[in-house]
Amino acid sequence: MSELVTGEAVALELRPARLPSRGLATLLDLVVAFTAYVVVSVVVVVTTASLDDAAQIALSIATFLLVLVGGPIAVETLSHGRSLGKMACGLRVVRDDGGPIRFRHALVRGAIGVVEILLTLGVVACIASLVSARGRRLGDVFAGTLVVRERVPAARSGFVPPPPPWLAGRFQGLDLSAVPDGLWLAVRQYLGRMGQLDPQVGWAMAVRLAGELAACTGVPVPQGVPPAAYLAAVVQERQVREARRAFGGGPVAVPVVGAGGAAMAYGPPAAAYVPPVVAGGGAPDEPAVDRSSGPGTGFAPPA
Repeated sequence: MSELVTGEAVALELRPARLPSRGLATLLDLVVAFTAYVVVSVVVVVTTASLDDAAQIALSIATFLLVLVGGPIAVETLSHGRSLGKMACGLRVVRDDGGPIRFRHALVRGAIGVVEILLTLGVVACIASLVSARGRRLGDVFAGTLVVRERVPAARSGFVPPPPPWLAGRFQGLDLSAVPDGLWLAVRQYLGRMGQLDPQVGWAMAVRLAGELAACTGVPVPQGVPPAAYLAAVVQERQVREARRAFGGGPVAVPVVGAGGAAMAYGPPAAAYVPPVVAGGGAPDEPAVDRSSGPGTGFAPPA
């Protein structure tokens, strides 16, 4: 796995593409490029048969540069790092910070690719990819890019874990009407993929999203509630309200993770949150309950 820092300062552990998949994608791209080059060359030769030899040589060089060099650069720039071969193999070229590449990145990759792929038949690119820890060729090193695998099974990112049981129904009084759809989407994506994030940066992202969500609702995050658990609880409250509207205000079952269910680490990366213990074993309105055998959530509920 490789840690990439996105434009939002989120460290994503993405899988760099290795030599076999990159080689197959490059081979597919070369087949398409050379097919286009042959077709264009035939058209140029037929249409410029009356020109002298110097003009034909100049046109041949221009055709080579335009099709075999300019073509891949244009495709990677317009598709944000997804050529036909990479699209077929589920790969994408990204910057070192995880963002989409621009023209200058594609230009450097394409210019150096002429030497390490076309002129050396890919030998230099293969050696560089084998030596690099992240499978990068020389064009990636000089351009500051990385080829990653972008195909992720849907099950890994589609599951949004429920909050811990002691937070269920705690945020029924929040006004969620001012929360924009984009923030809901960001929160759901974070909850669905927080197991793939770097623990420390994932915690920082949860704090940022919780702060934005609290600013929209006008109520600060309760003390002692980890930000990821707060996000999960508010998302669940929104789902409960939508279900009540859809089914006429009837009772809605709240999902609770059982002892054998999936346990998500909502707590901070360094140590789990342990709230202060209240004398007497619990709050006045809450009897003391033994939660030692409850589901693992990465933190202990407040007493």
